[in-house]
Amino acid sequence: MALPLFLLLFVYLSIPSTSDAFWSQSDASYISATISEAGLVFAKDLLVERAVDSLTPLRLPDIEKSVRIPVLGGVNMAATNITLSGISISSSTVQPGESGIVIVASGATANLTMDWFYSYSTWFIPIEVSDKGSALVQVEGMEVGLTMTMENKNGTLKLTVTQCGCYMENLVIKLDGGASWLYQGFLNAFADNIRSSVEDAITKNIFEGAQKLDSLLKTVPKKIDVDKISALNVTFVNDPHITNSSVEFDINGLFVSSENAFAYKYLHKTSLLSNSCGRTQKMLSILLDEVVFNSASSIYFQAGVMHWMVDKVPEQSLLNTASWKYIIPQLYKKYPNDDMLLNISLTSAPVIRITPQKIGATILLDMTVDVLDSGETIPVACIAMVVSVSGVMEISGNTLAAQVGLDDFTLSLKWSKVGNFHMYLIQGVIRVFLNTVFVPYVNMHLRQGFPLPIIDGFTLQNANILTVSSGISICSDVAFNTSAGLHSSF
Repeated sequence: MALPLFLLLFVYLSIPSTSDAFWSQSDASYISATISEAGLVFAKDLLVERAVDSLTPLRLPDIEKSVRIPVLGGVNMAATNITLSGISISSSTVQPGESGIVIVASGATANLTMDWFYSYSTWFIPIEVSDKGSALVQVEGMEVGLTMTMENKNGTLKLTVTQCGCYMENLVIKLDGGASWLYQGFLNAFADNIRSSVEDAITKNIFEGAQKLDSLLKTVPKKIDVDKISALNVTFVNDPHITNSSVEFDINGLFVSSENAFAYKYLHKTSLLSNSCGRTQKMLSILLDEVVFNSASSIYFQAGVMHWMVDKVPEQSLLNTASWKYIIPQLYKKYPNDDMLLNISLTSAPVIRITPQKIGATILLDMTVDVLDSGETIPVACIAMVVSVSGVMEISGNTLAAQVGLDDFTLSLKWSKVGNFHMYLIQGVIRVFLNTVFVPYVNMHLRQGFPLPIIDGFTLQNANILTVSSGISICSDVAFNTSAGLHSSF
């Protein structure tokens, strides 16, 4: 039975796994995902639907009995081809708590079909008398309940069903054909057996579904590959925290290198962000510490990809020494009418800071001016910059992306082969360059974003992003893609 599937709704990842040796090293958590009461109800409704689908049709064991009927004596009876053909559930509830997560489906009805057969012989009828036909069984007032617990085992969730039960209030058997005496005799002989057979089958199916899900949880990968450079460590940290209205999962959440398992070194663990969705009752909240973003910054800087050679700008004349002859006379004098390149390299990983007011970053870079002279590339000056940007984050599907704008910058001359020149003379040109070339280039990469830990087949919907102290909070509903292959997995 698929009832326990809701544990995976927002934490299952569909990316191939790597070795557990590295991914289980850190016990710090920088991402938390909380399924709210609304999310649990959504998951419960979906899973009850899936459970009903998995239970029907369900073949039950045949039943054979010998009973005594007044006047007739001993009668051999059999019920075969007993099939649970339909279940209808009027209401269901989910309740998390200290003992685990309790799901109860109540007021349910079920329909069964079967074939019946009887035979008997008496002293006054020396030949065997037999008959057969079909029957419909109506189960009323059925209730199914189970309690599950979860614990963290080396970065993977382990699921256990601690209690499970099925109860039927009433059972009505309607025979097609046969003598009138058969109805009561058949009911007396088979009602309890049919009842226990259905209860046992449903209970067994629930345990089998839980075992299947527990096996699936063991295969949940511990990283999401972002690109060839980085991956997101999504090993679980600590046991899930279950309250009377939510279930919270703690995830490591740091970026690591895809190639050599280089991990971002962050020794100080900041306090985990508190749920800041407030009165907005969304199904899911995902809290990301600013350390997550700084770990990404560090990984890409260590990979050596934060440099850029600029040979085209909106005002292309700026990349010719002729445009600089009045600002940097020695440059034009030494290299008249030569084209230029701007070699931009970050000198350290950008530092991201998040406050309730904004998301900001400080970028330290060197801009080396190269002159193309007679086919030779000649570095002539290097300007050190400190650039401050701020921006917003946005959700595109299940991807978290961003875009920034220029706040401020400072310049200092690091070295020069064309004489000393004052930074204030080129400040206006640099501002235009940053706004029209540098910031758009940064945003092109930020728009690619990175995937959030959402199970394949589910999509964030109507998501809101809030900035809090040292992190961001994503509050979202979730939509299920009915065409996803998830159905076949349970």
